Amino acid sequence: MRAGRLIAIVLLMQNNGKMTSKALAEKLEVSERTIIRDMESLSEAGVPVYAERGQHGGWVLSEGYRTNLTGMHTDELVSVLVASHSALLGDLGIEGQYDAAVQKLLAASPAEVSKGAALARQKIHIDGAGWHQMQELMPLLSVAQEAVWEERLLRLRYQREDGEAERIIRPLGLVAKRSVWYLVGEIEGEMRTYRISRLLGAEVLAERFERPSDFDLAAYWEQSVGEFKQRLPQYPAKVNVLESVLTRLSKERYVKIIESQPSGQEGWLTAAVEFQGLESACEIILSYGSRIVAIEPAELRSRVMEEARAINIHYGLQ
Repeated sequence: MRAGRLIAIVLLMQNNGKMTSKALAEKLEVSERTIIRDMESLSEAGVPVYAERGQHGGWVLSEGYRTNLTGMHTDELVSVLVASHSALLGDLGIEGQYDAAVQKLLAASPAEVSKGAALARQKIHIDGAGWHQMQELMPLLSVAQEAVWEERLLRLRYQREDGEAERIIRPLGLVAKRSVWYLVGEIEGEMRTYRISRLLGAEVLAERFERPSDFDLAAYWEQSVGEFKQRLPQYPAKVNVLESVLTRLSKERYVKIIESQPSGQEGWLTAAVEFQGLESACEIILSYGSRIVAIEPAELRSRVMEEARAINIHYGLQ
């Protein structure tokens, strides 16, 4: 434990320059007294560390001194790539490697890590602009992860509208959309995407496959998301909306504000809007209560009025 902490101190100072005992103690979760003892040990071991006194003082490594630590592990490198998505570290079982990975990566020369970094970026892509926040059970994530890293065929079972289906795929990568994980694979020359939480079964097979050298996971995902959005149904409508809630409305998942202009009533705007469909439009408008009024099309206005009457009946108002 102490040897690891001494190495961590050297790496922190190498990467950050001058650091106070307090900053090091907070980073390593020990006392300042412990840091002082560690500095004495480093000095005795020949590490050129010294203290600068004064208001802006701190511990410093002699100029030009650098460690020659190697041994960057794959999971440590992957943990760096997903570090800003800490919940994902637990999903992949690599949360313990984060701090060590950051320091090793910063201390190592680009030549030593570039090959591994390029490979990791091809095998995992983090899309932070999620659909919406949710927590999912993903017992098969570790199985999919193993198949991706080992480049082995993966047998999947999943539910389709006409019943269960089974496929053997070449797993090429994992994509995290916020807390939702997807598996990207290839079957007979076609790319497929599977939501891992919805898989019924997964088995890593012994047979290996050769990963396509020209496959770019991030590019594929962006293209796939773009095509998905284009396939979404578009339902044009016109609404009157309080000016104060227009920004919030524009951030709704399936709402696009085309244009808006003053309605002639103080504080209100008339907006041309695209919803996903009639049902979605009705639900969103009702969720804003009296702050949004459906104008067109007539079927949307009628649907909202019917739902409003039904609500009044439930509350005994009609």
